[in-house]
Amino acid sequence: MKKSLSATFQVAAVFIGTIVGAGLASGKEITQFFTTYGYKSFAGIILCGIIYIGVSKMFIEISTRYKLESYNQLINLVSPGFLGKLTDIFTSFFLLSGTAIILAGSGALLNQYFGISKWIGIGLMSSLALIILMRDTDGLIEVNSIIVPSLIFVISSIFILYLVFAKDLISFEHIKSIPYSKNHWFFSTILYAGFNLLSCSGVLVPLSKEVNHNKILIWGVSIGALVLTLLCGAINLMLMLNVPYIYKYEIPLLYISHRFGSFLQIMLLFIIWLEMFSTVVSDVYSVAKMLQSLSDKNRCHGGNYFKSSLLNRFFNYISYKKSVVLILLLALPISQIGFSNLIKVLYPAFGVISSAFIIQCFIFYINNK
Repeated sequence: MKKSLSATFQVAAVFIGTIVGAGLASGKEITQFFTTYGYKSFAGIILCGIIYIGVSKMFIEISTRYKLESYNQLINLVSPGFLGKLTDIFTSFFLLSGTAIILAGSGALLNQYFGISKWIGIGLMSSLALIILMRDTDGLIEVNSIIVPSLIFVISSIFILYLVFAKDLISFEHIKSIPYSKNHWFFSTILYAGFNLLSCSGVLVPLSKEVNHNKILIWGVSIGALVLTLLCGAINLMLMLNVPYIYKYEIPLLYISHRFGSFLQIMLLFIIWLEMFSTVVSDVYSVAKMLQSLSDKNRCHGGNYFKSSLLNRFFNYISYKKSVVLILLLALPISQIGFSNLIKVLYPAFGVISSAFIIQCFIFYINNK
């Protein structure tokens, strides 16, 4: 019983850690996808939590039933045509570019607030990620089991302090009267849930194989989704009460926390850096597991699975650990793109492709249930 409970909370921590990332922890994602839609954004956050549970349950049940090992196997099974190939390529590109940009963002964060060279920051995160990823799934679980409780503690502390200091502003009438710049909150919610879930599939699919217990996985994801909904709701409320000032900042939550002293600001910056680290670990893990599954398939076909002899040689050589090193080395040269550009351009585009895939996944799930 204790082992099952522990495993459930570990799955919840991995799910939260994979989805949160620096964009959510900083308040930037919440600002773009929810706060700009006004008081209706709270309905979007609740809907997002429900979608997380429903779609993750589908991913888990399909993965365990068909013994899938990586996100590309899930995509190829559910969507074997052109759209599936496009989704597979775009997902891999999204995870790799996300790794690169977050490495750059971690360097910029340490440089901006602590005066440390950005390359030291990038090197530090890459080295730590390499150490953790060499432990495979155990490393992924361990790092999120530490980072996620820290995240919950810091965000909850800021929220409670804000409630104490701004209790006079918190009323339904006041929140409803706050001006908003966008409509169509439902579409924004679908996009946000879509790109988070497809990128999260890179972790959920191999985790389904490792844990191999649907009840633990589904309960873990459900607890994770509930915690995420509460965290997003708390962040969104604080951001809404600080409209329009938050739109000026790259890290809106840092603006909100400045009134509570430098210690809490430093804690928040540390949590954002840790969430960057967690995202890098999750993204590299996902792509490495995909390459490992292709390598295993190539070996099962006697080293001649691909039409190209070059690809056959590559996948005969590659392994999970070698994949980790290769992905980190590829990410370093392309790590000089602004973090805001990732959220503004790449996230919505990936959200559209992800949403289309999730619809296909739902149809597949119903037809094969």
